[in-house]
Amino acid sequence: MVTVAILATLQAKPEKVTELSDMLKGAVELAQAEEQTITWYALQMGETTFCIFDTFEDESGRQAHLNGQIAAALMAHADELLSEPPKIEQIPILAAK
Repeated sequence: MVTVAILATLQAKPEKVTELSDMLKGAVELAQAEEQTITWYALQMGETTFCIFDTFEDESGRQAHLNGQIAAALMAHADELLSEPPKIEQIPILAAK
């Protein structure tokens, strides 16, 4: 059962929307390789607004993801791709189907 999640909101620079979108699409393979990541979604919420939502059974899975390759790649390219620092929220899951 999932108990914790991450909601990361990313604001792309207008000229970097395609690059951020492509990066997120490519990251799904990394997420699939993470045994403790139960679900992982990359979403485009608006013209320049993207979100990543992922779920985990416990805190150790969430921390492993935060210390993993996706987060490292995102932070390595944040200044280039994003108009502001990513907003990363660590949230509890109240109920799930």
